Amino acid sequence: MNGNSSFNVGLYIRLSRDDGNIESDSIVSQRSLLNQYVKENNYKVIDEYVDDGFTGTNFERPAFKRMIKDIELGKINMIITKDMSRLGRDYIGTGELIEKYFPNNNVRYIAINDGIDTFIDNTNNDIAPFKAIMNDMYAKDISKKVKTSLHSRMKDGLYVSGRCPFGYMKDPNNKNHLVINVEQAQTVRLIFDLALEGNTYHFIAQELTKRKIKTPASYYNYIWNTKCSSKCISQEQGVWVDTTIKAILTNQIYVGDSVQGKTKKINYKLKKTVKNKPKDYIIVENTHEAIIDRDTFNYIQTLLPKNVKRPEKKRFYLLDGLLYCGDCKHRITIRYQNKTGRSYTTCDYYRTYSKYHVCTTHTNNYEILEKIILDNIKDVCHKYLDKNKIKDSIGNIKFEDNTLKLKKQIESLELTNNKLTENLDKTYMDMLKGIIDEEQYIRVSENLKKEIENNKSSIDNLKNENLETNKIDNKMIEKYINEFLLLDNPTRELIINLVEKIYIYQDKRVDIIFTFKNTT
Repeated sequence: MNGNSSFNVGLYIRLSRDDGNIESDSIVSQRSLLNQYVKENNYKVIDEYVDDGFTGTNFERPAFKRMIKDIELGKINMIITKDMSRLGRDYIGTGELIEKYFPNNNVRYIAINDGIDTFIDNTNNDIAPFKAIMNDMYAKDISKKVKTSLHSRMKDGLYVSGRCPFGYMKDPNNKNHLVINVEQAQTVRLIFDLALEGNTYHFIAQELTKRKIKTPASYYNYIWNTKCSSKCISQEQGVWVDTTIKAILTNQIYVGDSVQGKTKKINYKLKKTVKNKPKDYIIVENTHEAIIDRDTFNYIQTLLPKNVKRPEKKRFYLLDGLLYCGDCKHRITIRYQNKTGRSYTTCDYYRTYSKYHVCTTHTNNYEILEKIILDNIKDVCHKYLDKNKIKDSIGNIKFEDNTLKLKKQIESLELTNNKLTENLDKTYMDMLKGIIDEEQYIRVSENLKKEIENNKSSIDNLKNENLETNKIDNKMIEKYINEFLLLDNPTRELIINLVEKIYIYQDKRVDIIFTFKNTT
């Protein structure tokens, strides 16, 4: 290529939010500088590519992509920017462009202020890699400063997120303060009231959808990408889902505390975020008006584990979700048998992994089991009201405090994981011996590994569990006990207020873990 007329020029301009306050970097300023340079050198401009508001730490920019496409189509063979930082602040990507991509595609690149021209052999070209590194370090430094500033404001209790949590809106007089959205707050209170009755996430979601209550997505004008017939729920109203209900019921923000820092970016070059652990959240108490009082919120957190995994069934079982295997500590499910017309219990862990002998059936006639348990609960309740000390053993019922209970659960899960690891090793040996093929091994081993990881997660949660939240006011307990004793057929709401878990052993022993202390 000889002479300036042989170059078809593309002018690239970029401005990010981070440097938007620098006048010399404005779109207008960059455009003026580039046009003046083109005029002085008599270049032919084919197109202008402008990315306004896009970071230079990655190349996912619409105008940049269009420019690359035009290079590959042969429309342009020269790129001019104000300086290298406008092209990009990722030193690896920018270096790839200048050192490899542009030369391979016979493209001349000029960064005016940096004195870089890839068609001229000069010292500025030699130090281009170092300039790229400096631009990258500048972006990293800016990212750190922004992150530090945001964390500082979060710790001061200022709300810095863009979207408000459902039930709140930004204070018109202070964008960093939340005030109650009256209409949405009514829905939040309804969700908590339904949870107090012992309902599952799924039931609450269906109930709200049935009542045609608007979802958070509907308030945020979320565009539904589904085909909807006249019989479908209105798109304006939306459909409530279990995950939304769970997010609301477990969000501490509704007691008046700011809860921020739930996610973080992987690094300053990527938009992708990962979830932080709850212990890393930035929580500041009493920063705004509460929708739910703190005692109610804490109490509901003790109820949720009893209902979270209860499947929606055609048949209602009073103790559903409260039954656990006393031997492996996994849930016990209740199933109806059409042939006999009876319901029976079975260890869910045994049912899933029966061939590995990790547990046993724990089969019981549910109706008989429920009557025995209710009779024993009534016996304990009478003694509680009579101010008599509950003995360590009443009939075949045994009581444990929370500390002992948690210790047993952890030990049981650790024992289970040891068995699963042994089974994993055995499965591998079976594959080597030709007893099972590689496909069977992969399928079985993946299931075992997943179960091991789930158990490890459960162990961590149990170790970090705050036992204080499981305590219930004595006056409330007496209220629930009195209501329970007055009814011939107690409601599920009363049961879950009085009982935390019920452990069923293979030898028919039963352990009831109450929500109140063992003595009065």
